[in-house]
Amino acid sequence: MKERFTNDYLGYLLGQANHALFKEFDAQVREAGVGSLEWRVLAVLSGESPMAVGRLAHEVLSQQPTVTKLLQRMVAQDWVALHDDPADQRRTLVSITPTGQKTVAPLLRRARAHENAMLADLSAAEVQRLKDQLRRLAQAR
Repeated sequence: MKERFTNDYLGYLLGQANHALFKEFDAQVREAGVGSLEWRVLAVLSGESPMAVGRLAHEVLSQQPTVTKLLQRMVAQDWVALHDDPADQRRTLVSITPTGQKTVAPLLRRARAHENAMLADLSAAEVQRLKDQLRRLAQAR
């Protein structure tokens, strides 16, 4: 019997791993009243704020028009603030607000705990090697 192509196809395996890692945590995000894309925006901005909208869209793996619409809703929730870029008036910068930080902080802790539980069968060195290899692969694009 011929083995299925997807059993050894990296793109499929990465997708399966991503789904396994995120499906349980996504329920926790939704329980907190945060959508998946909102979570990614808040998580990215919690580590680097302000950020240009275009770069933020790239970082959260989404299209700029989608992120721009989402940011308007997030401004209304006081999770983020928008400002003109003093270096380039054509660009808009996004900053996380104190309310946004308060919203995302417990989710960041839960995300790390969930990740640790999912990777518990791997040694610390294996986890580090896996993350390093994934970063290299992501930078190759």
